[in-house]
Amino acid sequence: MSDQNPESIRHRQQLLIRQLADEIEQVWAKYLELSPYYLPADLGYVEGKLEGEKLIIENRCYQTPQFRKLHLELAQVGSNLDILHCVMFPRPEYALPMFGADIVGGKNGISAAIADLSPLNEQRVLPDTYSQALAALPQREFSQPRDLPDWADIFSDFCFFVRPGTPQEEAWFLERVTGFLTVHCQLAVQAQPVTAQEKAEIVAAQDYYCDKQQQNDKTRRVLEKAFGNEWAERYMTTVLFDSPEANIEPASLS
Repeated sequence: MSDQNPESIRHRQQLLIRQLADEIEQVWAKYLELSPYYLPADLGYVEGKLEGEKLIIENRCYQTPQFRKLHLELAQVGSNLDILHCVMFPRPEYALPMFGADIVGGKNGISAAIADLSPLNEQRVLPDTYSQALAALPQREFSQPRDLPDWADIFSDFCFFVRPGTPQEEAWFLERVTGFLTVHCQLAVQAQPVTAQEKAEIVAAQDYYCDKQQQNDKTRRVLEKAFGNEWAERYMTTVLFDSPEANIEPASLS
């Protein structure tokens, strides 16, 4: 396992992943006041082996006044698998949904692409401002929609999970995710802090979201096979889906 960070793997990944990674960072930089978020030194860039192939994971993380962590992960397994994973974790002081996007690509192209703005409340309903803005985005019909997993009650009615079968559908996916991101960032910077009771409810909802995401057996199995069970658990709960209660800001800024 290595934590030395050479040239980014981004330029070697599939076009849609490269495009979305670039777009995410551009939208963040345009709308948000970014500052560094420091992961543990050994988890920012990681190398391992998976079934004889080299596995590389690289993470970029930021924080803002509204978001405790913005996480963009790129991963590659030899020439067989490319992955993008992104989550924006709001600070509990703000009643904002949870943006998430994932792309998985193999030798035959993109097999899975998903994005959502997941509501962080007991009703699992987005604020009206979000619903209205998302409903106004261009609507596209993808030829190969995919079924959500059993644990996916965290997602909103606007969640879309597809296998983009053509360059046109890949462009539509990029367009829609960029629309989600833009709406989210524009509304987030206008958000006002919530009450103490609302903050407690948001913390509980983020914990629920993270707990559900940690039930993704495919991700966990890959990490366990490459790095072992203990490391996989640490990565799942520290980097991918950490509880807001476990997020200690002074340590993250050191």
